[in-house]
Amino acid sequence: MTKGRMVARKSLAAICITLVAGALSVFAQPFEWRPIGNYVLDAGLAAPAGGPVQRVWYSADGSRLLIKTASNRIFQTSDFETWTETTGTPPEPAAAASVQTRPEAGAQLRLPTSRGYVYAFGQAVYRSVDDGLNWDNVSRAQGQSLLGDGLTDLAVSPRNPEEIVAASSAGVWRSLDSGLSWTGLNEALPNFPVRRILTAPSAGIAARVALFNGEATWQPGRRSGWTAVPPAIVKAESDLREALTRTLGWEITAVAAAGDWVYAGGRGARLYVSPDQGRTWRPFVLADSGDVQALSVPLTDPRIALAALSGTGARIARTVNGGIFWEDITGNLPPGAANGVTADLGSGTVYAATSAGLAMTVADLTKAGPVGAWQVLSGLPKAPVMDVKLDDGGHQLYAAVEGYGLFGATAPHRFRDPKVVNAADYANRPAAPGTLLSVVGTKITSARAGQVDMPVLAATDAESQIQVPFGVTGTSLALALMGSGADGAITRRDMRMALQATSPAIFVDRDGTPMALDADRGILLDAGTSARAGSRVQVLATGLGNVTPEWPTGLAAPLENAPKVVAPVRAFVDRVPVQVTRATLAPGYVGFYLIEFQVPDIVNAGPAEFYLEVGGQESARVSLYLTQ
Repeated sequence: MTKGRMVARKSLAAICITLVAGALSVFAQPFEWRPIGNYVLDAGLAAPAGGPVQRVWYSADGSRLLIKTASNRIFQTSDFETWTETTGTPPEPAAAASVQTRPEAGAQLRLPTSRGYVYAFGQAVYRSVDDGLNWDNVSRAQGQSLLGDGLTDLAVSPRNPEEIVAASSAGVWRSLDSGLSWTGLNEALPNFPVRRILTAPSAGIAARVALFNGEATWQPGRRSGWTAVPPAIVKAESDLREALTRTLGWEITAVAAAGDWVYAGGRGARLYVSPDQGRTWRPFVLADSGDVQALSVPLTDPRIALAALSGTGARIARTVNGGIFWEDITGNLPPGAANGVTADLGSGTVYAATSAGLAMTVADLTKAGPVGAWQVLSGLPKAPVMDVKLDDGGHQLYAAVEGYGLFGATAPHRFRDPKVVNAADYANRPAAPGTLLSVVGTKITSARAGQVDMPVLAATDAESQIQVPFGVTGTSLALALMGSGADGAITRRDMRMALQATSPAIFVDRDGTPMALDADRGILLDAGTSARAGSRVQVLATGLGNVTPEWPTGLAAPLENAPKVVAPVRAFVDRVPVQVTRATLAPGYVGFYLIEFQVPDIVNAGPAEFYLEVGGQESARVSLYLTQ
């Protein structure tokens, strides 16, 4: 065995340990939120950016810096590293009558309390050493702003006339040399301007959010910040709202669609429904309610819809008959605007994003009638929740919190309605011999597939992992699961899922990063560490089916001569087949398969689409980053 392969095998063990421990640690408590990314934006400025800031000022003695965000929250710092929320009123800027000229029309002036520079800001930040006779631009380089566009304020430290802080649409920036160099103060400031969740993270799909003034994605494996992207989704929705405003003669503020059904909501609690792709419309007005903030329509039954509204009247409304009638289900929902809403139709659970937090209730969503009491979910930062979204399977719940970004957790309704999913990517895909499955929402003590015992590999109150026996045949798998809830009660759940000879799935972490490593360097691959042209890459997967020689279910694969996958295995990079050099059980682990392939000698640098085809069945696409 070569030294490179020995390193790779050691790294593989570390990856497997990290994967299993990481997946289960999320469920160590019945309900625990985890951040998706951070709350800064990688916008190519002097430092990571944040959200819009309206005002910035120092305390009278210069010991504290205070800011006011665009959402009217006030924060302070004394060490320029940590921020705490506070209260206060920004002071009026000092008069500057002695300054002779201004660097641009409308520029605002700031003077130090002691002799020194004179500063101004408008389209840029300027300094003058001769009372404004001449000005130097200190915030632009080669025609580009270092601090973002839309400068809104500037403050000079009472302690040091060369220390200045600027506020802009991209956050807060500090200079200790009168503007010759700048550092950002945004990385610890909870001012990420998230407004909506556009896509939830999953295998091959990056988290994407709408911001106060654009869109951003959290690329799998990226650690520096969210990446600004063209506002394609936001623009398409804006164009649709404008078109419907013209068609309906009323300002439309929210839209949603499922199949032929289109829902629109507008100012003054106006709701419109079209069952025929917008050819005819059914109007409805909710009395004493505010504007429609968001709409949610289940794909499985578009006659059911939910609306989130501002105002003091109905803030969550529901229709079960395609908009003929809408009923108020606000109940005891905490005061404040409802910003977003989503539901799991199977369990009858409704989640509402409000200015007072994230709340849930349970009801029969298929018919009119009262709903249960709303319960505010704990664990999120104390700030308005701007949106809420479930993943496609309804297993993961995501919340967008103003200032703090995106958070994810196991959907609480899964504790009442557990589901069996693929352990690699949490998708609702068929099982295959040897597949690792996760039972989300309950602790499994024993399991059977027909008359065959299934090993329980790990179990917590929130999630359990089981393995499908090798050698099972047929087109469906009857599961009998014995478990215990958080109260210790023993339950039996009988489930049935489709069965195939192969059902490949690539392991991804909760950000959607594939579990892959460079076989020669023995390091994990992600957006910051790319696979090199000509290198060997190892990927972890499950659901590749039977192996040869046959191997006992529930037993770790041998470290040497691991059993090989029986079905033909193919790998594709940007839809082009690449050479597969190894397809076996992962040495030393249960239910994991190891696929090794050769990266072509010539590649296009950047993210590439990668997937497997095993026995004619394809895995989901994931992003693999390449470099020459």
